[in-house]
Amino acid sequence: MSTREKSQGDVGRRDFLKLFGAAGAAASTLPLGGSASADEMVAATADTKHHRGTAATEPHAGGSGYEFFNVDESAFIEAAIDTLIPSDSTGPGAKELGVAIYIDRQMAGGYGKGDRLYLEGPFGEGTPEQGYQLPMTPSELIRAGIADVSAYVQKNHKSTFDGLSAKDRAEVMSELDGKKVELPTVPTATFFGLLLQLTIEGYFADPMYGGNKDRAAWKMIGFPGADAMYMDKIEPFRNKAYTAQPKGIQDLV
Repeated sequence: MSTREKSQGDVGRRDFLKLFGAAGAAASTLPLGGSASADEMVAATADTKHHRGTAATEPHAGGSGYEFFNVDESAFIEAAIDTLIPSDSTGPGAKELGVAIYIDRQMAGGYGKGDRLYLEGPFGEGTPEQGYQLPMTPSELIRAGIADVSAYVQKNHKSTFDGLSAKDRAEVMSELDGKKVELPTVPTATFFGLLLQLTIEGYFADPMYGGNKDRAAWKMIGFPGADAMYMDKIEPFRNKAYTAQPKGIQDLV
């Protein structure tokens, strides 16, 4: 990957995140659920009718803060989200905003367990418009996908995914996105699409669900959060930019 390619990729990713955030952060005050290809993430992430919220809870007795992921899986997830949304001069990265905790809570909760998904056959390849087409629950899909990618990385790089350099991690993610890797257990596009979707959700979701620590993503895009009433702001800010410290759902309680 050349310096020029890397620079263009970083700018494109950040521009995408800011555009997505401006258009969809209001919907992202609550987390979503589903699966789609990487090219369909904006539309899928903005669609709230399938969301299954799981609020963040206190860390379990193990002290790691993870309820679903084991040590190896959490290391993979942290490295993956740090690769998908790294920290740069525009704003913080997904890892530092706690997006791994958001994904963990979703996998441990009703959405991850497939509580509201139809999981009976027959199962065909289907199209994105036909929705989820796997016998696996989302948590089973994520767990199996992590194992598949980890095995691929071990075979080709003699390393764990989190042990790779940032450049090599980005290359692996690019291969998954481009369907250049055929995973043995799960469809590559479905796994990568869900991983990317969950990362974006956690980055912009209300902090009560585990990500978007200190509302930093909202501050980056200028989103005021979940304030229930704006009528009193109309006159003071008429024809002026509205700036305010964003509020999360728990701030309104």
